[in-house]
Amino acid sequence: MDLSQQEWSEKLEKDDNAVILDVRTDAEVAEGYIPEAKQIDIQNPPKFMEAVEKLDASKNYYVYCRSGGRSAQACAIMKSKGIENCYNLLGGFSEWDGDKTSSL
Repeated sequence: MDLSQQEWSEKLEKDDNAVILDVRTDAEVAEGYIPEAKQIDIQNPPKFMEAVEKLDASKNYYVYCRSGGRSAQACAIMKSKGIENCYNLLGGFSEWDGDKTSSL
């Protein structure tokens, strides 16, 4: 499900079963990320698929990339693997105006 920046942050704030996933590359993450996000680089398909297989399907996943395209793809893959609650951040990190961590 695609959510606007406001919808994503409001839903995330109220969700005590949430996991934030950053599907960007290491170089992108080094420029900053949303606090508490776990990185799974979708541009490394073998590692991405291996990580998705290990995810807890009972959790709610809030997924983002730079602009929203790769995270939408990640959500589709995750749903195909049985993860029902997956929320894509429209506009991605480039439009994110919430809390950010400047680098790892």
